[in-house]
Amino acid sequence: MDLNHYKNKIQEFADNRNWEQYHTPKNLAMALSGEVGELTEIFQWLSQEESQNLTDKDIQSAKEEIADIFIYLLRISDKLGIDVEDAVNEKLEINAKKYPVELAKDNAVKYSKR
Repeated sequence: MDLNHYKNKIQEFADNRNWEQYHTPKNLAMALSGEVGELTEIFQWLSQEESQNLTDKDIQSAKEEIADIFIYLLRISDKLGIDVEDAVNEKLEINAKKYPVELAKDNAVKYSKR
């Protein structure tokens, strides 16, 4: 996936609507949080089993919310000058140290609770 392609498309979308003035890191973080809330709402009252067997309508809703989340995530990372690919790679390295296989395998306990 070419993240720069999508960052450029998102920038063009915002530019065409003169939304740059609204796309501050604070506003984008708040919008991102709202979209995560909308994704969460799809699952809110479902059982574990129901959450793994969504209706076609719920799958479509989840798809749209995930896209919104991705768009806002790319937009805020662009505004902050964060390379998402580098950030993910760095975080995977950090997580590998926090959750070594020998301690984390078959275990959902947070590293700070061990």
